[in-house]
Order: sequence, then C-alpha cells, then structure tokens
Amino acid sequence: MRNVVIAGVGMTSFGKFLQRNLKSLSEEAVRLALEDAGVKAEEVDQVYFGNAAAGVVTGQEMIRAQSSLRNTGLDGKPMFNIENACASSSTALHLAWLSVASGQSETALVVGSEKLTHEDKAVSFGAFAKAVDLEEPLPEGIIAGNGSLFMDLYAAKARKWMAEAGAEPTDFARVVVKSRFAGSLNPFAQFRQETSINEVLESRMVSDPLTLFMCSSIGDGAAAIFICSEAFAAKLDVPKVLIRASAVVSAKASGAVEPVAVTASRKAYELSGIGPQDLHVVELHDASAPAELIHYENLGLCESGGGSIALIRSGDTDVGGRISVNPSGGLLSRGHPIGATGAAQIVELTMQLRGRAGKRQRPGAKVALAENNGGQLAGDSAVAVVTILSV
Repeated sequence: MRNVVIAGVGMTSFGKFLQRNLKSLSEEAVRLALEDAGVKAEEVDQVYFGNAAAGVVTGQEMIRAQSSLRNTGLDGKPMFNIENACASSSTALHLAWLSVASGQSETALVVGSEKLTHEDKAVSFGAFAKAVDLEEPLPEGIIAGNGSLFMDLYAAKARKWMAEAGAEPTDFARVVVKSRFAGSLNPFAQFRQETSINEVLESRMVSDPLTLFMCSSIGDGAAAIFICSEAFAAKLDVPKVLIRASAVVSAKASGAVEPVAVTASRKAYELSGIGPQDLHVVELHDASAPAELIHYENLGLCESGGGSIALIRSGDTDVGGRISVNPSGGLLSRGHPIGATGAAQIVELTMQLRGRAGKRQRPGAKVALAENNGGQLAGDSAVAVVTILSV
C-alpha cells in the first residue's frame, strides 16, 4: 500500500436551501476542490459519490452520481454511488483511498452531497427513520412516527450514559456552547450564533434530556475531496496531507458489547501507528450533544466511566485547545446533511493540518482524526468510519 495525499478540498455552506438541488450543491463543491488542488476534471481517474437520502427526499435513485455530476466535466468517468447512512461520504473516501493506495488509480474524487430540506418536514424526518432495520423491534418506549426517531434513540442512550457516568444536562449544554462558538467562526456553518448554557437548557425539550439546541438539524450541503498518489502530488503546488489510515466497521447483528466506534478507532490506530495521545484535532459524530462526550471515551481521548465530563469541563477540547474537538462546529453547528457530513469532516481537518482554519485553528496541528457513524442496528450505530490524517 502506498501513501495517499489529500491535495484538494472544497465545500458549500451548509444550511436549509429549498431552492437548491443536488446538482447545484455537488457542482459547487467539486469546482472548489479541483481549484484547490489545481487540477482539471480530466485528471480525475475515478469518482466516489456519497449520498444517503436522495431516493426518499428527492426521488432520485440509482444514478445519483451520474445525474448530480453531469455538468462538472466528470461525465464519462467511472462513478461509484455509495449509500451508507450518515457515513456515506466517509465510506466513499475509504474506497477511494483503497483505490489510490493499491495503485489501481492515480487520482480519485470523493463527493458527499445531500438535499434534506423539503416543504413537507415529514419527508425529511422520514428519511432518517429509514436508517434502522425496519424489522427490528424498537427499544421500549420509543415509537416510530412520534417525531424524530433518532433523537428518541439518542436520548435513550444519553439517559443510560448519564446514570453510568454521572453526567448532568449542563455538561451536554457545555458541548453546545463550545459548538456554537466554533460555528460562529466557520463561514460554512449552518448555525453561526453563540449561545449560553441557560439558553441551551431552556430551549424546547425534544426528547428528555435532549433540548432543541442539543440536537443536530436537518440541512443541505456538499463537500468534495481530491486525493492522489505522492508521485502525482509532487506535480502540484499543495501542502501534503496524508491519509494514514481508514477503518470501516459494521454493527454485529447480535449486539456486540464493544461499540462500532471503538472497534473502528482501534483498527485505525493500529494501522497508522498513531494513538489517541498523538491527536491534535478531532472531528467526531455529534448528532446529539451527549454523543460528543460518549465518543471522547469511545475514541480513547479520556478514561471511560466519566472521564469525558472532566475533559469537557477542562476546556482542553475547545477551539485551539490541547485536543480541539469539532472546531468546525460539528454536526450540531456546522450542520448535518447526512451524505455530506463525513466529507465535511475531512475538509475541516485538512484545513487544520494546513494551518488555514483561521480563528478556528488549533496551533501546530499535525495529526487529526475523523469519526463518522450512521444508522442504528442492534442497539448500536449500524456503521462507523474512522480516518486518521497527518502532515
């Protein structure tokens, strides 16, 4: 396996854009990524397109890449449509990385694009509700169609974790305050207004203990990543950001004790020779505020059993902190157009490692990790993807 370089990144603003479609979003992200790398569409060998919900929300099925990218100059290229819940575009990056690392291709383009807003909100919420095994009984007390199914599932996990770790709603509010501050510094973020602990706690209750501000929102957006071999990168005038590892893990149908995020991170650490103590900046899947704290432990950023409470309270995970977590604002503030989320995480981390993240910059960032998961199966996320980058 040879080294793979991230040579170009680009993304749209994330938000609710009723008048935009997948073509518009995808075209903008692709143009920006190719311009960033200084390459033309004809220099792309293969295209990997991550999208989760177009079939439900827009009706576009089967040829999402080919239809979304028909005006980008990429027509005629080998295109692969990747659907893997919220981890669609991080899975697409994994496959593109394997293609270049194996020598099968010199270059590849990864696109994550999602259109979730709809005039009928029930359509948007319905898309999320399909990311479970429809034949698996839901946990006791959770009713499909009773609102946001996934927020009910996240809330149930949060209540269990609170009892085990001794967390309080104010700890979840701290996550949101940190997230909103980061979002205020990110011109691509859906939510750019700072907030306070009291405002978070007093926002509308969605599913106890999750208030509205503790929940990621429906949105639209796209992100793109141009990757290549080191030999190809040598011809470009770009900083060399390396993909050191990528691991994809699916849930065990029987319900494994170890969460998929733990397994995926361990595999990525082993493959890269990098450990959690080496990380400078992390983008993780905070679909709800408690998820960030739970993932601190899943990724080994702190001791399990409540170490994440001390970590969030310490300020070490703040923008510019010892291990800056979700400096983009994360899913809570940058936004969560599900098929674009994994690629957006990589865009942020690439900018951090290049030292070009502006006021969000973690000084001296050299090593980064992205954790992206999606769906629900047997009490766990159905899939988790962990990617490690370095300069």
